[in-house]
Parts: sequence; C-alpha cells; structure tokens
Amino acid sequence: MVSVKPLLFLCFSMVSLAAMADTARIDISIDTQRPGAVLNKNIYGQFMEHLGRGIYEGVWVGKDSPIPNKNGYRLDVLQALIDLKVPLLRWPGGCFADEYHWRDGIGPRNERPRTVNSNWGGVIEDNAFGTHEFFEFAELVGAQTYINGNLGTGSPKEMVEWLHYMTSDADTTVVRERKKNGRERPFKVDYFAVGNESWGCGGNMTPDYYADLYKQYTTFLKAPENNQPKFIASGGTDVQTNWTQTLAEKIKRSGNVRMDAISHHYYTLPTGDWETKGSATGYPEEQWFSTLQQTLRMETFITDNVAILDELDPEQEIGFYVDEWGTWYDVDKGTNPGFLYQQNTIRDAIVAGLNIHIFNRYAKRVQMTNIAQMVNVLQAMILTDKEKMLLTPTYYAFKMHIPFQDATYLPVNLSDTPLYQHGDDAIPALSVSAAKALNGDIYISLINTQVDNAVEVALPQVSQVKGKLLNSRDMDGHNTFDHPDNIHPTDYTATEVNGSTVISIPAKSLMVLNLGQL
Repeated sequence: MVSVKPLLFLCFSMVSLAAMADTARIDISIDTQRPGAVLNKNIYGQFMEHLGRGIYEGVWVGKDSPIPNKNGYRLDVLQALIDLKVPLLRWPGGCFADEYHWRDGIGPRNERPRTVNSNWGGVIEDNAFGTHEFFEFAELVGAQTYINGNLGTGSPKEMVEWLHYMTSDADTTVVRERKKNGRERPFKVDYFAVGNESWGCGGNMTPDYYADLYKQYTTFLKAPENNQPKFIASGGTDVQTNWTQTLAEKIKRSGNVRMDAISHHYYTLPTGDWETKGSATGYPEEQWFSTLQQTLRMETFITDNVAILDELDPEQEIGFYVDEWGTWYDVDKGTNPGFLYQQNTIRDAIVAGLNIHIFNRYAKRVQMTNIAQMVNVLQAMILTDKEKMLLTPTYYAFKMHIPFQDATYLPVNLSDTPLYQHGDDAIPALSVSAAKALNGDIYISLINTQVDNAVEVALPQVSQVKGKLLNSRDMDGHNTFDHPDNIHPTDYTATEVNGSTVISIPAKSLMVLNLGQL
C-alpha cells in the first residue's frame, strides 16, 4: 500500500470532448485532518404518504393478492428497500396527515371505516394500511420511524392518545386496546411531528399561531423515558425564513416544551411554475439545465435558515430537517392527476446526488431528510404496475451512497470551479463530496452535470480506486417495465496512466468511488 499524507490532493482536469488540450486542470483537496460532522444515516430517509399508488399496490397488496407478498407487503418492493438499507420512513403524510384519524386504521381491517382522500384524487381510503401495518413494515425494512401527527383536523386528546397507544406499556385502556389488536410490546417511535405544512394544506396558519398551537399540543405529548421520540415542528418552504425565526424565538425561548427540529420543504420544478412544471421525459437541454439550476437553490434555503438557527440556537439543540424534497413534474399523461405519478430519469439521479452533496455540507444541522416519495409518487425509488416492478435511477443514486450513511464528512476544496454554461446562465459542472465510512475507507462522490462534456480525473497515490458509475447516453434515459435495466450502475475500476490513476467521468453521470484507507 502506498503511503499517503493525511491531506490528500486530487488533481482534476475538466476535459472537453472537442478540445481536451485546452482544458485547465482543477485541483481538489480532501482534508482528512479536519473531519466535519457525522452524516446522519437519516439524511437518506424516505417518505410514504397515502397518495396514489404509493402505499396501496406500491407497498401493500394484502395477504390474498396474487402478487407475492409477506403478510400483505409485496415481496419485490420489500426486498428492494432492504437492499437499499432505508434508514427512516415518514408516514402517513404529507397533506394527508392533517386529515388522518389514527383510530380509522386500527382493529380488524374489514371493520375499518371507509373515508375519502380529499387531498389526493378524491379516492376511497379503506384504511387497510394503518398504525400496525406501518410499524410492521418499518421493522421488516429495518428502518426507524417518523410519525406525522394530525394538527389540522385533530385535537390534543387524539394526538396524545395516539402517542400513548404507540409508545406506552402502562396498563391503560388505550394500551390494552393495542395489545388486543395484536401488538404486545410498544412500537418504537423515533420522530414525531406536530402537523405538516401548517402554512398551507395543514391549516393556512401564521407562524405565530402555529407556534402557540405547537406549545399547547407538545405540553401534553408524553412518552416513556426509554421511548421518547424527537419532536419536530412544521416549518416553512422555499424562500421562507420567518417560520424558522418565529419558532426558534417563541418555542425555544419558552423553555418548557421540546422542539428537537424544524422541518422544511422544497420541490424542484424545471420551470419554477406550479401551473406548468415541465415534463418528466422528452425535455430539451434547457429544462435539463433549469432543473439542476433550480435544485441547487436548496443550498441557499438551508444557509439562510441555518444562519437564523446559529444566532438563536448557538447550542445546536435544534435540527433543520428537509423532510420533503425532490422533483415535481407534470404528471404522466393518462394517469390520475391526483396520484402525482411521474417517470424517473438520469436527470433525477443527478438531482438526488446534488442534494445529497448539499445535505452533507450542512450535516451539523441537517440531520434528516426525506425524499418525496418512496414508491410510485413524484421522485420515486421504485415504480410498479400491478405485478411488475422497476428500480429507478434515483434508487441507484441512493444505493451508491449507502457508504455515506453515518460516515464522517471530509471537507473538499477546489482550486477553481468549472462551469456548465447554458445561454447566459451557468452552474457548477462538477460537484464533489467525500466522507470517511464506518469501516475507515474514504469514499468520494462525483457528479458531472454537463450534457455533452466528460470530466477526467487524476488520482495520484491512492491505495485503490473502485466503485460504481451511473450514466446514460440519452438526456432522459430511464427504465421501463419492458426494459427495466436501461439505466443501472456499472462497476468502475480506474486505470494507471504515467504513474497516476486516471478516471473519466462521462457527461450526465454520477460516480461513487472507494479510495481505500488513506
């Protein structure tokens, strides 16, 4: 093994396919002497809402389904999520959470009330998937749990009883009810949110009004000391910082209620226009570029809110959780508009990687995020069509980053920032993130945002360079049920040229490499 100094210098040179000789070299350093925060595994959290086919068919098919299942959970999806090492599941919403009454989803399934999902398509909700089903599913996947409580149409009593039902082992009527329903020991609730998007679908509240409600509700939310969840307040979205400001001032300073984190939501729209968001496939380079440009705004939103927290919470007691994020396009033609079903391309994998890099940089505050959503909705990991299933490019982007879960962030510095120019605008052509994994190996994640130009990387004096490459010839390359393996990671091993290890990063690609123990 070659000896390497603690500060490892990686020499990158941007390479134009048309004029490689004219390309300037970009030097990058990974500072192994000044490690940053631990990258909480829950940065890779998932979100599942009662929306379209996200749960019904996507996860739950019932015990009598011809689709192979275990206790009603479809086996192919279950195994794919186990392979993905999903660390955290958020449920039951989303907007659905503030109209969800937990008692509708317990007891014998054939006796559960049938309700209307007024948020998403106006379809019948038969409540077959409820509290017990969610926790059994999380245990099968091996994931922690994030429950979103109903602040919008619920009551303090309803929320208090649900938390007691889930977490307590006291000999109370509510706990006896849980045991009668088949669960002897308490469920493990890792996170509990009071409401969702209270600025909008959760009640159209002001920050001040919500802060008062949060204090009221959490005053009565109690769980056993050994089963206490972290409590999350519903924060703002996009450019809003007033929610973070108000919550930090009114709740933290009150001193008698818990607020472990503030949530934040941001969706990437190619056009930035909610009326005409842009297509999931068949888009021009203009929308490839604008999508990446829009998603990079995430960093500004995080820095603006973190600056407020750094001032009002210098003790770092409050986390900043991006518990809804991802791409949002016009729904696929021929599908129910309320189901938010969209195809998933290599562009989505690049979006996922760019956001992961941003979250890694701010891991001291950003200790949890949840991509929206896990199956069949928005930027999904998995798509299903009855008995068929496919894994999306976003799934593979997450899988390639598994070594980053609970790894230690390593700062990366570029001597210059190569740009991807489109018209009068430009974004970084290269995005890099590095971390020291739990086993001591150093991993580096590299993204080439450009449509046409490759990037060439020279790595001198590393013990090994091997990993995975995800890319596509087509700008909207994606998997279909007829061709589910169009886009998938391929093994990559570097070659040595003139004493240096040389890596070529194709256009439109994401690469994660293991550099060994340096």
